[in-house]
Parts: sequence; structure tokens; C-alpha cells
Amino acid sequence: MKKAAMKDHAAMSNQDKTSIGAAALEIPDAVAAALSGWVQQVAEQTAAPVREALADLEADAAALRESGASLAAERDQALAASSEHAAEIERLNTELRDARQVATEALVSKAKDQLAIDGKDRQLADLRAQLERNVAAQASESDARLRAEMELVGATTARDNFEGELKTLRTQLDKSYAERSALRAELESLRAKK
Repeated sequence: MKKAAMKDHAAMSNQDKTSIGAAALEIPDAVAAALSGWVQQVAEQTAAPVREALADLEADAAALRESGASLAAERDQALAASSEHAAEIERLNTELRDARQVATEALVSKAKDQLAIDGKDRQLADLRAQLERNVAAQASESDARLRAEMELVGATTARDNFEGELKTLRTQLDKSYAERSALRAELESLRAKK
């Protein structure tokens, strides 16, 4: 019985507390309005930095988006320029290959021309040497012919001289014969007179 009475008392006590708590939670409208205004003001004051930070973040995000768009445009321009540079490099490489090919062909042609010139120079040197030998041989032959002609002229002159001397001697001999004959005749004439 004592326990049942305690239970009833506890149940009553809980009901009383709930009634008292409900009565205690009832706030006058003016206080509730003031509290609501205060809470709203605190919320606004607390949210203001958050809103500012959010606005800053949104501005930063917009700037980042704009910067991203600008970077994307710059990237596209860089890619286009890179493509143009690659095409230009390829064109220059082609021109360089062509120039090297032309230079190589020119060097080969020059080497061939030089070999041909060297060959012509050797031929000219051989012809010059042969011509000099022929001129020297002709000069020697001409000198020998001239000497022979001079010797022949000298021999002819000597013969002519000998012939002249022979004629002179014959004339002198004939004269001597005539003089001797005359002397003999004179001698015989003198002998006959004696």
C-alpha cells in the first residue's frame, strides 16, 4: 500500500511538473516578438560575414570562371600558334632539306666540273709538252738542214774557188808552155845562126 501511494504521488508529481513546465514555456507575445527580432538580428549579424564571404567566393568564382575562359582562349590561341609554328617548322625543314639537296647536287656538279677541268688541264699540259717537243725537234731539224745547206754552200764555194784556181793554173801553165815553146824556138833559131 505504501508503494502504491508512492506511485500515485510520483505520477501526480510528474503531471504537476508538466503543467508547471507548460505554464513556464508560455512567453508573452511582446517578449516572443522581441526575442524573434533579436534572434533574427543575431542571425543577420552572424550571417552577414557569411554572406560577404559567400559574395566574395561567388566573385572569386566568377573571376576564376572568367580567368578560366581567358586561359582557355589563350590555350586555344597557343594551340593554334603551336600548330602554325609546327607547320612553319615543317615548311622550314622541307626548305632546308631542299636547300641541302641543291647544295649537295651543286657540290657534286662542281666536283665533276673540277675533275673535267683537271682532265682538260692534263690534256693541255700533254699537248703543250708534245708541241714543245715537236717545236724542239723541228728546230733541231731546221738547224741541221741549215748547217747542211751552209756546208753545201761552203763546198760549192770551195769548188768554185778550186775551179777558178784550176783555170788560173791552166792559164799559167798554157802561158808557161807558150813561153817555153817560144824560148825553144828562139834557142833553135840561135843555134841555127851559129
